[in-house]
Amino acid sequence: MTIELEKYNSQWPKLFEQERARLFQVAGEWLCGAIEHVGSTSVPDLTAKPVIDIMFGVKSLEVSRPAIDALSKIDYCYYPYKTDVMHWFCKPKPEYRTHHLHLIPYQSELWCERLRFRDILRSNKKIAQKYTDLKVNLAKDNSLDREAYTQKKWPFIQAVLNGSVNC
Repeated sequence: MTIELEKYNSQWPKLFEQERARLFQVAGEWLCGAIEHVGSTSVPDLTAKPVIDIMFGVKSLEVSRPAIDALSKIDYCYYPYKTDVMHWFCKPKPEYRTHHLHLIPYQSELWCERLRFRDILRSNKKIAQKYTDLKVNLAKDNSLDREAYTQKKWPFIQAVLNGSVNC
């Protein structure tokens, strides 16, 4: 799948809210904590891949394993990616994605990191702009390699979380 970035779309939060309601209806019995809009589409004015990233809190990966079958009935494709920290899904299919869903233990390190990074981007326009610039350059250089694009963003994300990005 080619990496294509778009300017912020004010419909993204609405699309998240619609999907949150659907997820709660189908998989609410495994919910622990919250269902959060994360990733670049959750940050107003940020350039992003037009894919809604959703973080769904669960008690544990083991306890939430039956949710994999339930979610497949509403077009979520499970993929064993980073299985030590999450159950990962895309929708409607790997070749064309509108949503990514991450079932993550509520209040785990990964859970907290993702919320903290999102909240920093929402509150600091200069860091958000640096992140946009990085993503635009990485998308040009890695347009056909989604994994490389994702991995090369990680040093910046770590630096932001560690407080070492100067703005």
